[in-house]
Amino acid sequence: MSLFDDVLDDSSFAPEQFGPQEGFAGTLLAASACDGHIADEEVGALVTALARMKMYQNVPPHRFNSMMDRLLGILKRGGPEKLIASAIPAVPPELRETAFANACDIVLADGVVEADEKAFIDDLMIKLELDSQRAKTIVQVMVFKNQG
Repeated sequence: MSLFDDVLDDSSFAPEQFGPQEGFAGTLLAASACDGHIADEEVGALVTALARMKMYQNVPPHRFNSMMDRLLGILKRGGPEKLIASAIPAVPPELRETAFANACDIVLADGVVEADEKAFIDDLMIKLELDSQRAKTIVQVMVFKNQG
C-alpha cells in the first residue's frame, strides 16, 4: 500500500477509457512492442495500416499524434500487457479479425517471428475471442503476404 493510496482518490489517476480508434491502434502498438523492442519495419506497418483505415481518415494530425502519445505512454509505463488490457475491450466486434490480421502483419514486418511474438499472437487470438481455425487462416494469409 502506497502513502498516496491513503491520501489521494485512485480515480483521479484512472486512465480514460479507450474508444474504438485507441483500442485498434493500441492493439497494433502492443503487437509491435511485444518482443521488447519496436523495429522500424513494425512502425512502418503500423502507420500504413492505420492510414488506410476509414476510422482514421478524418482524424486531424494533432489529435492522431495525441492519441499515439497517450498509447506510447501507457506502453512505456505498463508494457504491452497493460496496453492490450485497455485496448481489447474497445475494439469493436466487427474489427476484431481486422485487428488480429494487422497485428500478425506487424509481427511479421521485420522478417523474424520471435517466441514472445508467437505467444502474443496466440494470446491475442484468445483475448479477441476469435475462432482458432479462422485465426490460423489469417496467420497463413499474413505469412504468404510477407514472403519474399
